[in-house]
Amino acid sequence: MKRDKSKFQGVSDDPVAAVSSFRYFQLWRLLGWVLIAAVVYFSLTSSPPEILEFAFADKLKHLLAYGVLLGWFVQLYPSRKWQLVWVVVFCLLGIVMEFAQGWGGERTFDIADMLANGGGILLAWWLSNKWLVGSLLRVDHALSRMLE
Repeated sequence: MKRDKSKFQGVSDDPVAAVSSFRYFQLWRLLGWVLIAAVVYFSLTSSPPEILEFAFADKLKHLLAYGVLLGWFVQLYPSRKWQLVWVVVFCLLGIVMEFAQGWGGERTFDIADMLANGGGILLAWWLSNKWLVGSLLRVDHALSRMLE
């Protein structure tokens, strides 16, 4: 069952129209770059925080981190072209971070982490085009109404 994006006010495949639909686009984009910086930092730090402690928790963290990144940016740039660009960017980021961990000496290279990154990206892409279409735009509009 294909979800009709047209019922979400302001959601457009035109990137210029999508950007102009956001009242706080610059804020959301800045927060997106902060998320990217956080993923890079926690990927390269010698002692990342251990928030989850169970078997395969590390893989879940990878899945969530890259899923959140892609989910965030496809909300900001909803056209299919830009979605594909962000999929490629975050796949490459995940690969580069794994190699950097292997070269750094403190952390280890793990192909399973790359697969978890990719799984998060694919899951977020699917969710963003099924159930989460326009969700950040709705938050933007609600925030705008609250601050008026």
